[in-house]
Amino acid sequence: MKSIRLREGKERSLLRRHPWVFQGSVERGKADPGETVRVEAADGRFLAWGAYSPESMIRVRALSFDEAERIDRACFERRVHAALALRARLPVASDGVRLIHGEADGLPGLVVDRYGATLCAQFLSAGAERWKPVLADVLMQATGAQRLYERSDASVRGLEGLAPAVGWLKGDGDTACEITEHDWRLTLDVASGHKTGFYLDQRDNRALFAQWVRRLGSQRVLNCYCYTGGFTVAALAGGAAQVVSVDSSGPALERVQAHVVLNGFDPARSECLDTDVNQFLRASLERAGSEAPFDAIVLDPPKFAPTVSHAERAARAYKDINRLALKLLAPGGVLFTFSCSGGVGPELFHKIVAGAGLDAGVDGAIVARLGAAPDHPQTLVFPEGEYLKGLVILKAR
Repeated sequence: MKSIRLREGKERSLLRRHPWVFQGSVERGKADPGETVRVEAADGRFLAWGAYSPESMIRVRALSFDEAERIDRACFERRVHAALALRARLPVASDGVRLIHGEADGLPGLVVDRYGATLCAQFLSAGAERWKPVLADVLMQATGAQRLYERSDASVRGLEGLAPAVGWLKGDGDTACEITEHDWRLTLDVASGHKTGFYLDQRDNRALFAQWVRRLGSQRVLNCYCYTGGFTVAALAGGAAQVVSVDSSGPALERVQAHVVLNGFDPARSECLDTDVNQFLRASLERAGSEAPFDAIVLDPPKFAPTVSHAERAARAYKDINRLALKLLAPGGVLFTFSCSGGVGPELFHKIVAGAGLDAGVDGAIVARLGAAPDHPQTLVFPEGEYLKGLVILKAR
């Protein structure tokens, strides 16, 4: 077994069970991509078993802090079964479920979503890639799923020195899937959809949005960065008379309208606009004048800041769209605003939205703070796992 020796004082994070070892912490040692290595403190003490990545700034991802544990098929079987047992205890109102959530489940670089009988997996680190055949077998046996599709096409694979990989690992056939979420029917395509095909992390927030629309009697709703319309369906289920869904993807908007019809709503209540959200918000504000045209708004943009180094530029983008949305929101209306950027923490996001309110001349009450659904867990020792932040804001009358 190859060893990685850390610099003096760099063992503290591993002693706190944080799973990442950065390049600058390594004194000496190297291995092949994804190879299991023994990570040692400067004095030779055992710290962890980890997967080595020679191309990544995250040089080692810890797999176990138990010196007696072997990193083999049985180890991955234990991890997968533990993850499935956790999901079985969670209140997940859907047959679309995040089964494996990377570091939070002791499987760094592995993401697995289940859509009914189909699994869709992302192998995003050198370690996950090296163990892919074993992990695929274990997943199929543990879940009883009929097929497994790989969507390892995220840009982070490039940081690991890995090329994109897409296609069936187990089984074959049509890549389209249908799931139920709460009382709604939703469709996706594991081959062409974002990430693994769908945003399961917003499941509970969509249900909450429907509740707020119903509670406030919101009639005019705006869903920005709508993707395939999960929040659109939620708004209609909450009783909205008209929902405007905005996205720059024509195929996604076609699926929005299909979802409206699939769930029994009048398609005349849904308007889809293929355009840039920022431009739409500005044009809407110019047309609206002194009147605020929407009773409820969702802002769920893509990742503006993947790392902290992008935070300043992202802050300006977040502030701008929130300022415009707050101006377009009717007094007493509700704004659901989100950031999925890892480089923007909850405190910074709050400050950005507060600044947007000041610039808009708008006051409001934060009535809830939101995160990802519970099948996307965050562990006590890995705060980087908290990527989705959301605020529910009631605009002052």
